[in-house]
Amino acid sequence: MANHKSALKRIRRNEKRRVHNRYYAKTARNAIRKLRGTEDAKEATTQLPSIISMIDRLAKRNIIHNNKAANLKSKLTKHVSTLASA
Repeated sequence: MANHKSALKRIRRNEKRRVHNRYYAKTARNAIRKLRGTEDAKEATTQLPSIISMIDRLAKRNIIHNNKAANLKSKLTKHVSTLASA
């Protein structure tokens, strides 16, 4: 158990941030899953910029690693381009 008032506050704050970060990470994961599942090229091209923006925000706030963000963006862009060319 924490011995200091500041440690108790830190525990409360960490839990609040953890829940907040999980919400945004889960929302982004669901959006990515939806984009990967779509077969319509027009819909995919309209969704891609907003999803890339979500991924960039998660990386900027250190919720996901920068390299993971880059890999996700690369794979999603490749997926959308194959839909567009097919």
